[in-house]
Amino acid sequence: MSQDQRHRVAIAILHQNDNFLLQLRDDIPGIFYPGHWALFGGHIEPGESPDAAIRRELLEEIGYAPTTLTQFDLYEDTQVVRYVYQGELGVAQSQLVLNEGWDMALATPEEIGRGDRYSEQAKQVRPLGKPHQRILLDFIKHTSTQHTCMGRNGSEGTG
Repeated sequence: MSQDQRHRVAIAILHQNDNFLLQLRDDIPGIFYPGHWALFGGHIEPGESPDAAIRRELLEEIGYAPTTLTQFDLYEDTQVVRYVYQGELGVAQSQLVLNEGWDMALATPEEIGRGDRYSEQAKQVRPLGKPHQRILLDFIKHTSTQHTCMGRNGSEGTG
């Protein structure tokens, strides 16, 4: 697939109390990672900015408009360009409405490291999509490094 033909997607790491909001993708053929846990987000429409796309996708998928999202990183491979955003999930999960996907849940860092999580809807443990697991592990490492190097008052520590 040429550079210009790659899928462009915007996805969000929404975190709350050191847990991460995941969507269990529908288990249907023809979609990326069917039946896998993944980050919320989706395709960037022609002419749409990644910022606008992630905000649109979050509204469509869970009825959520985060006050602040910042770009975390850009992940590219031969098929997909992923614009990854991050922000605090500022509402209880019970206030979200799942409009797309099979289930949603807040996953712990341990579940992300293991690469799977139990789904109440599916009544079984389902795998985490590998690219999304890698992105989340990078984010966890990045944020834990920041906490180690910064003191409680924001000053640099000795770590």
